[in-house]
Amino acid sequence: MRLFRLFDLLDRLRTRRTPVSAEALAQAMGVSLRTVYRDLADLQSLGAPIRGEGGVGYVMDHGYFMPSLHLN
Repeated sequence: MRLFRLFDLLDRLRTRRTPVSAEALAQAMGVSLRTVYRDLADLQSLGAPIRGEGGVGYVMDHGYFMPSLHLN
C-alpha cells in the first residue's frame, strides 16, 4: 500500500545522518527507482524537509518528526 511505503520512506530517511541514494532506497524497499523518485517528490511537495537530488542522494533535516496520525 502506498501510504505504508511513504511512511517507510520517511522512517528510513529520518534515521540516516548521511545522504542515501534513491537506488539504495529502492533496493531496500523492493520497489523501482522511478517509484522512489515519485514518492520523494510527493513527500517534498507535502512539506517533508527532504533535501537532495537524483544521482547525489537524499537526506532529511535533523529533528523532523511525523505528526500524529488519527484513524477512525
